[in-house]
Amino acid sequence: MVLGKNSRGEGRKLSNYCSTVSVAVLVAFCLVGVWIVMSSIVPIQNSVIQVSETINDAKNVQSDSNQFEERSGDIPEESTHRDNQTVKSQSDSLAENQDEQKEVEEVSDNAAEENQEVVRDNSDEKNDLENGPGNNAEENDQMRNVKPSTDEKEKESDGTLNSESAETETLNGQIHNDELRESMETLDETESDKSANDNKLGTEKSMGEVTQKDEIVGETEEEKTKINRHSETTQSSGESNTDSHENSQASKEDFITDTASETLIETTAENGTWSTQAAESQHEKESQKSSVSIDSRRYDWKLCNTTTGSEYIPCLDNWQAIRRLRSIRHYEHRERHCPDEATTCLVSLPEGYRSPIRWPKSREMIWYKNAPHTKLVADKGHQNWVKVTGEYLTFPGGGTQFKHGALHYIEFIQKSLPKIAWGKRTRVILDVGCGVASFGGYLFEKDVLTMSFAPKDVHEAQVQFALERGIPATLGVMGSIRLPYPGSVFDLVHCARCRVPWHIEGGRLLLELNRVLRPGGYFVWSATPVYQKDPEDVEIWKAMGEITMSMCWDLVVIAKDKLNGVAAAIYRKPTDNECYNNRIKNEPPMCNESDDPNTAWNVSLQACVHKVPVDASERGSIWPEQWPLRLEKPPYWIDSQAGLYGRIASVEFTADYKHWKNVISHSYLNGMSINWSSVRNVMDMRAAYGGFAAALRALKLNVWVMNVVPMDSPDTLPIIYERGLFGIYHDWCESFSTYPRSYDLLHADSIFSTLKKKCNIMAVFAEVDRILRPEGYLVVRDNAETISEIESMAKSLHWDIPSTYSKNGEGLLCIQKTFWRPRKVETVASAIA
Repeated sequence: MVLGKNSRGEGRKLSNYCSTVSVAVLVAFCLVGVWIVMSSIVPIQNSVIQVSETINDAKNVQSDSNQFEERSGDIPEESTHRDNQTVKSQSDSLAENQDEQKEVEEVSDNAAEENQEVVRDNSDEKNDLENGPGNNAEENDQMRNVKPSTDEKEKESDGTLNSESAETETLNGQIHNDELRESMETLDETESDKSANDNKLGTEKSMGEVTQKDEIVGETEEEKTKINRHSETTQSSGESNTDSHENSQASKEDFITDTASETLIETTAENGTWSTQAAESQHEKESQKSSVSIDSRRYDWKLCNTTTGSEYIPCLDNWQAIRRLRSIRHYEHRERHCPDEATTCLVSLPEGYRSPIRWPKSREMIWYKNAPHTKLVADKGHQNWVKVTGEYLTFPGGGTQFKHGALHYIEFIQKSLPKIAWGKRTRVILDVGCGVASFGGYLFEKDVLTMSFAPKDVHEAQVQFALERGIPATLGVMGSIRLPYPGSVFDLVHCARCRVPWHIEGGRLLLELNRVLRPGGYFVWSATPVYQKDPEDVEIWKAMGEITMSMCWDLVVIAKDKLNGVAAAIYRKPTDNECYNNRIKNEPPMCNESDDPNTAWNVSLQACVHKVPVDASERGSIWPEQWPLRLEKPPYWIDSQAGLYGRIASVEFTADYKHWKNVISHSYLNGMSINWSSVRNVMDMRAAYGGFAAALRALKLNVWVMNVVPMDSPDTLPIIYERGLFGIYHDWCESFSTYPRSYDLLHADSIFSTLKKKCNIMAVFAEVDRILRPEGYLVVRDNAETISEIESMAKSLHWDIPSTYSKNGEGLLCIQKTFWRPRKVETVASAIA
């Protein structure tokens, strides 16, 4: 019994042993099978990539011709937010990659063509992150992980693109395929060389870095850069949803198509038939040719030591140049005198400076310490300009001629001449000698946009007050140089005791108003000569009557404002040349045919009258459409004119407007971490057709936009005014005529890459820092190299970078200025009084 029992026990042991061996053998066979399957996938994947590369290259050339097609926006949804996700483990990434490879093998027989697209997308995304232009230590730590969109969104986007293509032609349709292909090949070669170098650098620096970002405390900036780069590369390679990859890649290509084709096409178009202020002006300054290499490790920012301190304006505070003036008879000392070498120092902040009060409350009050001046309080307090109320400066809305409030005064003008029709016929006006700009500030309620200007003179800080309040204003003077605006663009010009001697020198300054005033437009003059009878006023009124009559202006009405005890004379500019032709005396003389009224940058004033355009195809011969229709409708006079990008200008006008509405609504409003409730004063540094400003208006954002047309860019500023917006000419190699901390947001679309060729780019960025308020935003759209340089400079200034995106040589960057100021000081010799 015992022996038998033992025998049965040994038999069970033998059976267990055999079972274990069988399992081991089976597992071994399974492992071998898995190894064989994995080995067989590799050549298939490689072949798929090779085939899809050829297909994708062909698609890239075609996609770059679709510049202004309506799209879902610049960048994929949520792609610009800072990446706060933890790094996936290497084992998870390997498992997911194996799942992807198995999936490819399973469906390759039935959907080979579709799999080529999917695998290509995965490979491209990984290679772009490793080899892309933004993968060095200074820039790649801000690259965002692009999150995939849903299938439904992708289908919707595709439907939009297809319908858009069926309804309208793209703007680049007239560009020959050979020329476009040559441009793209040149771009690809440049990016290929740069990518090779960046890939080597990125590979050397990213090996072995797997620490999660959220677990690091007290790490250096270099360590953060490495971790972010590794996080993005790991997440890209570990993405398991191939359909999502395809959707995300398509969204990226949308962004690159929009930006890359714009840069390529407009570069060639700017040398075409469009005139520029630089080509026409006779007195323009030579552009600075100096160039500096961008290296954040060598930045040495310093504070500007100047007489004007925190309110330094380089081109208006050049005391060396002012002291050398032979005469100040024509207010030359109030005009622009830029230093020979642009400054690179930074302007200090006023002691106690804080974030401005938001609009519309800011119209009534601002922080006293942001603009600590009381001279106007003492001089104009009885006229309700400005008062000190505790820690605020308050603005009751009064002025020299409307001490009981601007709104009543505005209604008084409307009742005096109903044809003015605020916000319908009259949309864009010029306010000369604006004071604190309450007139323009309250005209917003009438849907009227006012370009207010005044000099930097004994009435200290008046324009600074206006900008701090959130009201458009700029520094300027009517002296010896033309105003920086085209001819025949303002619907109305206003002067309420603006202290401009219109009657002297044959009405020389009044003739400048005639140049910028639209035919059929009005000049509203409310000043003491209109209603007071003392000898001096009587003499001025008589002289004004003679001058305006010789200019063929009609005195339409003289109206009395009983509440304020003032009166206003309203004149109208003629709409034809009949009066000029019938004058007995040719005084003032007619301007020479060669004198272009649109040439305004650094051009001396001329005491002559320009003819009124009468041909139906000429700008100014017909009054614009009533507001707001004029915002969207192409001006009649550009129908037969070639545009910036090679197509008819009217077609480009419409497409540009659609383009910016899409970009702003899908990217700028939702994907760039901009707090739009804090944005009021906006500047577009290269405005083109004004589509950016028009889109902001159409989307009902509570902002105003100063559209800047660089003096060496195609002269599109008349188009901007025609559509009911406003702007100014400027040379960005010089300082802008405004106070420091004037704007909440600067928009720079393909401007820095152009400026690098002729300016000290560090000086340009120092000017951006001067203009922008702390906590304000700079949005840059440009090539990847320029984006990298701007990002490096921003980091050296301790600015925050809420979002950045770069792909295929083009990029989008949003940076936010901080309160940081350097401790070192640099004395600016030209600015010491």
